[in-house]
Amino acid sequence: MDLLARREHGRVELTRKLRQRGALPEMIDQELDRLTEEGLLSESRYLEAFINYRARSGYGPVRIREELGQRGLLRADVEQALRESEFNWMEQLTEVWQRKFAGQRPVDPRTRAQQTRFLAYRGYPMDLIGRLLSGRGLDD
Repeated sequence: MDLLARREHGRVELTRKLRQRGALPEMIDQELDRLTEEGLLSESRYLEAFINYRARSGYGPVRIREELGQRGLLRADVEQALRESEFNWMEQLTEVWQRKFAGQRPVDPRTRAQQTRFLAYRGYPMDLIGRLLSGRGLDD
């Protein structure tokens, strides 16, 4: 309960933390089932909170998808949560780009590659990056 009081957790993440603290595997599953039934543990709330936090931190859907996959969440659930999120990824991408590069479009291939690498690392899809860097992203 202490862990859930601090922030939302996924079932896999909570299981791992409880095992590290020495809880018995049989007890963990039983208690997590009870918490789920009571509505205190919810994968959908966890997904929503995680996506909101990471997106507001400037990360894109590709990186968020990967991080959630590493946390043991089902790909289909992650995809649905990303679709249901209310983020305009192009708008988010533009904000991150303007903060990092002061809105200066690349003038040579080296600068374009640098900006592309940074934005791709942050988890934005290549099609959105291409639209933004070519100047088409702000009009659409």
